[in-house]
Amino acid sequence: MDKTNKRKICILGSTGSIGTQALEVIDRHPDMFEAYVLTANTQADLLIRQAIRYQPSAVVIADGSRYQYVRQALSSHPIQVYAGADALCQVVQMAPVDIVLTALVGFSGLRPTVSAIRARKTIALANKETLVVAGELITGLCIDNHVAVLPVDSEHSAIFQCLMGEQSPVEKIILTASGGPFRTFTTDMMKDVTPEMALRHPNWEMGAKITIDSASMMNKGFEVIEAKWLFDVDADRIQVVVHPQSIVHSAVQFRDGAVKAQLGAPDMRVPIQLAFSYPGRIGSDFPRIDWWDMQALTFEKPDPQRFRCLQMAYEAIRIGGNAGCIVNAANEVANAAFRTGKCGFLQMADIIDGTLARMPHQDSPSLDDCLLCDAESRRVASELLHGGR
Repeated sequence: MDKTNKRKICILGSTGSIGTQALEVIDRHPDMFEAYVLTANTQADLLIRQAIRYQPSAVVIADGSRYQYVRQALSSHPIQVYAGADALCQVVQMAPVDIVLTALVGFSGLRPTVSAIRARKTIALANKETLVVAGELITGLCIDNHVAVLPVDSEHSAIFQCLMGEQSPVEKIILTASGGPFRTFTTDMMKDVTPEMALRHPNWEMGAKITIDSASMMNKGFEVIEAKWLFDVDADRIQVVVHPQSIVHSAVQFRDGAVKAQLGAPDMRVPIQLAFSYPGRIGSDFPRIDWWDMQALTFEKPDPQRFRCLQMAYEAIRIGGNAGCIVNAANEVANAAFRTGKCGFLQMADIIDGTLARMPHQDSPSLDDCLLCDAESRRVASELLHGGR
């Protein structure tokens, strides 16, 4: 395939875990995919190395203080260099871009994703917070602009694959969870959890923020909200099942009782590659399941008393409106505080719960409403973190 026929990918967050694995996928299929735009938040040196290797049309360093450094390093290359959050919203609209992989962390992914949808780009969604914060808004924009959203999270990609070719209504979505590093911990044991302990995920290699979210099961709660919007399924028909082996990535139950599950080795490159190649599948040398070595697949109920964050996500769905935005903002504050030793592991849930209780409710928030709600929720969460009432 010549260069003009390659799918041109804009990777928002190319220096993160998902972004670097996306580049591995491109490495394996250089005849099919091209890294057309690369962006980073603060990791200027890695962005420079990536830019020199992949020769994208443009790069963005969101941290404006690193702009001159990146620009100088790439001055001998035919690569446009931009800086700042607004630039992220502009590069996704570049005419040659076919697919925008939104792999930014947290709330920062919302505005560029909205911009990409308005530019009618296919969205490969790895930033679940976008739908957590503004699911109704994003869903409406996608319908209005005839934009496809292809899920990259392993669980949502699994559900998406189970639904391929199906015409029957969904009775239930079974969303699997590894249970994280504290699956067997008691509440008393969780009181002494340190960031170092929480960052040791048993199955997946991920960034620090999402790894902590996985340990608290807030990440799984966000995935419940994401599944509601992606697949138009009510929350009471989304069942979380703890599956420590992370082989069954998720499943769908249909109205005749039949269940379809998607299985595979825990490797994020598989759903990334599928999002890039959809509607087709292409070959890979990624690890396969060794059926003879796999002795057992086990399934457990999640404990809502020990993992309160999961229940808060269901509560946010019940409340609706801006509740997801509030929960996400408070979680980002609490997560960062825990990682820097400023709050305990169990205190994160207290901060999120308290912020949701204090913030006013708003139905059908606009993008500007979400931006204001995010800022105010962070302020409230910070007050609670420092003992405010």
